[in-house]
Amino acid sequence: MTTKSGWLATATVSSLALVLAACSGSPDPAPTTPAPVTVGPTITADKTPAPTPSTEPVWPLTGVAGEPKNRPALAVKIENTSQARPQTGLDQADIVWETVVEFQVSRFIAVFQSKVPDEVGPIRSVRPMDPIILSPMHGLLAFSGGQRGILPLIAKNGIQPLSHDAGAAGMYRTQDRAAPHNVYGTPKTFWASANKTHQDAPGEQFLFARDAEAAAAVADGKSASKLTYRLSAAANPSWDWDGKSGTWKRYEGSAKAMARSGKQLSAVNVVTVIARHPDSGFNAQGGAPVPTYDLVGSGKGFVATGGKSIAVTWKKEAKDKPLRLFTADGEPALLAPGNTWVELVPKEDGSVKISS
Repeated sequence: MTTKSGWLATATVSSLALVLAACSGSPDPAPTTPAPVTVGPTITADKTPAPTPSTEPVWPLTGVAGEPKNRPALAVKIENTSQARPQTGLDQADIVWETVVEFQVSRFIAVFQSKVPDEVGPIRSVRPMDPIILSPMHGLLAFSGGQRGILPLIAKNGIQPLSHDAGAAGMYRTQDRAAPHNVYGTPKTFWASANKTHQDAPGEQFLFARDAEAAAAVADGKSASKLTYRLSAAANPSWDWDGKSGTWKRYEGSAKAMARSGKQLSAVNVVTVIARHPDSGFNAQGGAPVPTYDLVGSGKGFVATGGKSIAVTWKKEAKDKPLRLFTADGEPALLAPGNTWVELVPKEDGSVKISS
């Protein structure tokens, strides 16, 4: 028989045992830290195409910005004797090449494309150097006539001939000057005469900077204020820098070279090309030798722009390739946008003096 005090003692012991058992159980496991998870930002791909850099169109023979017309280059042979001055239309040409023909006289090849003069002249005959200069443009050539041996060279080199002697439309003789210094022409009519294979604008003949400050002579050239040439005994042009107009002003000897419009002839760029000037094998009146120029190959020269001048090397790979200009480091000698006159200096006996 268990006594009340014994039961209580047993119960107390049992309860204490239960408490001790609870206190002496295994501890709870330590909480685990989950591995860090990096979540990047959500990026939606931009499917808009990248913008195309805008290139402002320029006229191919001047590098001047505008809306170029798809018309061919029109070259015109223009006389440069005292009887021919002042000439008409020269002040609107994109490029003028000055060449020395027989009897030491200089003659111009004026090339028009960006501007359309009402009239040009006096127009004279072709020479052997014309197709060498003009072939890369694949355009038109207006002239008064020429020797039988020279005439076929024009079409053979991809140029469409427009000859006064052959009855080309747009040419006529004026009454204010004596022949042969009085053949003039209308460029609009010449362009209207272009055949199917001579409809397109020419490629660039020279390479142009986007603005005058980036032109080779302006960026890296030496100061120049006057260019003095001896092309022959009878041809001694010069150019003076005019900062006010930003152009070179032309002189024939000591006299201002004027256009019939009353403007002094001027150029943004004057390019000097020094090249051999051999006998072409053709003869003029009295057996006088007709010269030409060796322009396929390379040689020395200068570019004058912005009151500065820089020495260059010219290169022409073939008759139908443009004449290119390079600086001493082999980089293209870029011209300033605007018109260009090219002075072809005979290597044998010509000269150019550049004064600062």
